[in-house]
Amino acid sequence: MIELRNVHKRFGRHVVLDGVDFSVSTGETVALLGPSGSGKSVLLKHIIGLMRPDQGDVLVEGASVPALSRRSLAALRGKIGYAFQTGALFDSMTVYENIRLGISDDRCYRDRSFCTSRVAECLGLVNLSEDVGRLMPAALSGGMRKRVGIARAIAGNPKYLLYDEPTSGLDPVNADAMDALIEGLQKRLHATSIVVSHDVRGSFKIADRIALLHNGRIRAVGTAEEFMAAKDGVVREFLERDFEFAAGA
Repeated sequence: MIELRNVHKRFGRHVVLDGVDFSVSTGETVALLGPSGSGKSVLLKHIIGLMRPDQGDVLVEGASVPALSRRSLAALRGKIGYAFQTGALFDSMTVYENIRLGISDDRCYRDRSFCTSRVAECLGLVNLSEDVGRLMPAALSGGMRKRVGIARAIAGNPKYLLYDEPTSGLDPVNADAMDALIEGLQKRLHATSIVVSHDVRGSFKIADRIALLHNGRIRAVGTAEEFMAAKDGVVREFLERDFEFAAGA
């Protein structure tokens, strides 16, 4: 389980998180929605310990992430797969080498035969051929880079998956394909997942619950059906802008 309790974070005078209470149950997929700059990625970075809250607490499996020692934090990160918005691939490494970096167990990482098999398996899970492993990131399209980033995120068999804007920058066809990929991975891996997005339609397809981050706080949480029926003006405005919801209201 992932839980944020009254989390505050500011950068200078700019308040990003202003008392966030948020939880994800084991095996659940939650889509975290909000406009650009609303603090969604900052929230993810608190979960993996890349940022510390100014106030409040972040817990994973009941352990306070800000209070973990360096060794314990490294062990926690071995359980978490993080798919960055742009893929965040190392351009000087092949696709194979990039995905191999996601294998968190040191003994497995040093086993060349295991790595070859695992990288091929992960490429298959994101619908890419084994031959792609020989390519350099510069040879990949934007959508392929995102898929390779997800392959790296799942390479270590994580219990938790954090996706940062997986469909941003993709055309509608490729965005739909990415949503289908994430949905398929959830069924195979049964990971506890957070999908940061501004895409309402895709989130409705893949998530068990949706949360809306607004003005530094979680404004609403619920199923797709509950969001569709929401009377909250902020939620309605967000849906109308990003889901063309008004036509069916």
